[in-house]
Amino acid sequence: MSHLLRTSRLFAWLFLTGMSVAVILGSGFYLYLRPGLPPVEQLLEIKLQTPLRVYSKDNRLIAEFGEKRRAPITIEQIPTVQLQAFLAAEDSRFYEHFGVDIKGLVRAAIELVSTGSIQSGGSTITMQVAKNYFLSRDRTFIRKFNEILLAVQIERELEKSRIFELYLNKIYLGNRAYGIAAAAQVYYNKPVSELSLAQMAMLAGLPKAPSAYNPLANPQRAMQRRDWILGRMKELQYITPDAYDLAIQAPLTATYNATEAEVDADYVAEMARAEMVRRFGEEAYTDGYTVTLTVDSKEQQTATDALRDGLEAYDRRHGFRGAIGKIDDETLADGDLSGAMLNYPRIESLMPAVITAVNDKDNEARAYVRRFGSAVMPFESMQWARRYKTENLTGPKPEKPSDVVNVGDVVYVRVEQLPKAPALPEEGEPSETPATDIDQPVKVSLMQAPKAEGALISLEAKTGAIQALAGGYSFGQSKYNRAIQAKRQPGSTFKPFLYLTALESGMTPATIYNDAPIVFDDSELETAWRPQNSSGQFYGPTPLREALYRSRNLVSIRLLRDLGIPNTLNYLKQLKVPTENMPKDLSLSLGSGQLSPMELARGLAVIANGGYDVEPYLIDTITDVNGEEIYRAPSIILCDRDCDSNETKAKTETKTANDDAIADEDTPALTAENTPETQVMRRLADERSVYILHSMLRDVVKRGTGRRALALGRDDIAGKTGTTNEQRDTWFAGFNHNIATTVWVGFDQPAPLGRREFGASTALPIWIDYMKVALEGEPSAFMPRPNGIVNIRINPETGRRARPGEDGSFEIFKEEDAPAPLAEENERSNGTHGNGDDLSRQIF
Repeated sequence: MSHLLRTSRLFAWLFLTGMSVAVILGSGFYLYLRPGLPPVEQLLEIKLQTPLRVYSKDNRLIAEFGEKRRAPITIEQIPTVQLQAFLAAEDSRFYEHFGVDIKGLVRAAIELVSTGSIQSGGSTITMQVAKNYFLSRDRTFIRKFNEILLAVQIERELEKSRIFELYLNKIYLGNRAYGIAAAAQVYYNKPVSELSLAQMAMLAGLPKAPSAYNPLANPQRAMQRRDWILGRMKELQYITPDAYDLAIQAPLTATYNATEAEVDADYVAEMARAEMVRRFGEEAYTDGYTVTLTVDSKEQQTATDALRDGLEAYDRRHGFRGAIGKIDDETLADGDLSGAMLNYPRIESLMPAVITAVNDKDNEARAYVRRFGSAVMPFESMQWARRYKTENLTGPKPEKPSDVVNVGDVVYVRVEQLPKAPALPEEGEPSETPATDIDQPVKVSLMQAPKAEGALISLEAKTGAIQALAGGYSFGQSKYNRAIQAKRQPGSTFKPFLYLTALESGMTPATIYNDAPIVFDDSELETAWRPQNSSGQFYGPTPLREALYRSRNLVSIRLLRDLGIPNTLNYLKQLKVPTENMPKDLSLSLGSGQLSPMELARGLAVIANGGYDVEPYLIDTITDVNGEEIYRAPSIILCDRDCDSNETKAKTETKTANDDAIADEDTPALTAENTPETQVMRRLADERSVYILHSMLRDVVKRGTGRRALALGRDDIAGKTGTTNEQRDTWFAGFNHNIATTVWVGFDQPAPLGRREFGASTALPIWIDYMKVALEGEPSAFMPRPNGIVNIRINPETGRRARPGEDGSFEIFKEEDAPAPLAEENERSNGTHGNGDDLSRQIF
């Protein structure tokens, strides 16, 4: 008995000693590590890394930027069964322990000693929160001890529901999905509230090993994990046996669902991204900002489609350049073409395809199309494909499929008729095996990626808000945004600015200039300059109105010579049209300077709105991750008089808003960039001159080079075509009083588009396709007639008042510039009247 007692005492002392040592070591670790632990309060301040999202003004998703897909969600929004699935999988005693599950740790330790690995895991949900938010993922004892200390600390200061919510928003669930809401979208394309029990269990199985139990990468292991979790839920009485039996039989339904943009607007999205990074730095990608733009989704999609259609139409007119590649006979015979096609990228809606058979008898070719498998290409879809020789010359019209393509040719096609079976997934998704068991073949048409490029910009004339913008055929093919980055010669689209200068200088639409040959021997030019009209003909004395709508170059040159180059450049600066790339010679009159499409569109908007300054802008509002608005674009006031006092008032209101924000501790301090303010835009041009110019530019559409725009069936359209030397740049800039839209077409490396190509044939059709939608249902919008305008019947050959019984037409003038009243004593015996010397100066 004494031996047993002594043995018992020995074990007791050993136990107490061990406990004391453990307490001392634990206390020592605690005292050593405690000062370096972060305060739990930081959990309440931490911003979850949420991507930047960009929306159109009608709330359509344009783009999402950021490495991590996350949509923060509150615990109240998550179904109870989903919460129970995570508890069953990760920590069934979560609501019972104090942050550390002693039973779980002991069990994990026993497993480690007996098997060499931990099977069940020892980390609680609280410990995972500590690790995910504060600690590294290093597998060290010190990190684990820190995790335990932090878990205890977190449990003392936060409620269980808050801890669980933090966990469900932070965990990584594979495929760049962080948090339960993002995972539900990525794997099932549903909100959490709509998931089935089997789907909930599948998601709950991911935190343990997002790769190993991923239903897309490892469907068999994912199903095993799901079924185990369903069993645990039944065991813990979270679900009934009947619910378990039903869920266990559910098939795997997970698919990859990336966030799909609802509007094709990559160039606009990139502009918004760059601006957000400029404002907020790299945090723009992670702090959950939502940006709402000024573009309308319907108009923006129309702009994108119209530009692509126009460039494709130009490209087809100039013939087929041939195959983009060749597949050898051995690869064709092998039959597995999916790998070979990976070398050829998809370009927007154009899919690469290899010709597998050419059948002239049946008037068709057979092809293997990437993602779609076998397809048929009817000959009628190839009839446009005359062989390209030069920009001015094509081969004969093809008469059979073999005139266009050969077996092994890799070409671009557009899918015109989809198969009944679903298309194959893109690369990066499960496979690219050809679709099988299709009732009818895929029908495709022959295409080619255009080499010509273009841009379209549409502005709200009175505010400068960008309504739509397309910077090229394909953002994926070229990130170069021609709308804002390309500097090109505007050609005759520059003439409205020249004619506005003339109207401001006292000239009128009836002023006569001679359209006759002219030669300049300029010391700065290597040879004599002999400018011509596009037609190569000359038309004699011409009123300025006709000279503008017929785009007479010789009249523009004489007009600039009279106005003076310095005076014209100074007036351009007054209009805020950039002049740093403008020549200081008479070629300025023909648009030989350089402007970006956006700069030209902005100048056009000044004319369209009646002469007021505008500044193009894209971002309407910015909200933070909590939905609080932190920026709104300023409202615009168009100002004619007392502009200084209006500007002072706006600044005072801005300062008051800032002061109120600083006084309110709950409101973030406002800055110059996010203060809601009013912007005063001053008048830059005389309203009467602009009104007269509107009338002259409407004639460009009614009677001149822009007649194709009559297809819109509107009477409020004005504009100007433009074509530079050798057709290197072609334009159409058109507007009504509310909207100004500019289109440019050309090559990135300036080259001739073809001698039969002009602004009216390349740019104007794109403009029409866009404006047809942009103006749909909109009433006519004319600039109101200002005071000081008179209508006078004139003799169009002289520009003077028409005499009674004389043929004439009505013209509009500023009162002070109107032709002098008829005076009988001034009439000359030869039938002329007025000052003959003055008329001679105007003509010659």
